[in-house]
Amino acid sequence: METSIWIAKLLGPVVLAVSIPMIVSLKLLRELAREFLKSTSLIFMSGILVMVGGLAIVNTHNRWTMDWTLLITLFGWAMVIGGAFRVIAPKFVAGIGESMLGRTAFLRGSVILWAVFGLVLTYYGYF
Repeated sequence: METSIWIAKLLGPVVLAVSIPMIVSLKLLRELAREFLKSTSLIFMSGILVMVGGLAIVNTHNRWTMDWTLLITLFGWAMVIGGAFRVIAPKFVAGIGESMLGRTAFLRGSVILWAVFGLVLTYYGYF
């Protein structure tokens, strides 16, 4: 099986499943995020995991082609960079996260974009 399809099959349903409860309830998203942002240790540890996941994607799928597979490469690089920020500056990340929680339109748009991303990956992975 091609790497792009394998990664799409792995990420698509997870991203989609995570986005559904957040679309239904922005309150839930805020509650989860506030709990997460209270813990510098959790931000730091998640940064390590996110960075490792991103490096796994980038090391197996660093394709810069102008088709749907570019989404996987960009997602991998975003994970590497986002994970590194969490490890290097967890308190800064907490501050940025707190400021985002007050912006309802931004949150709603982000969750919808996340769901679309999950749908696209699921579509290309399974259909």
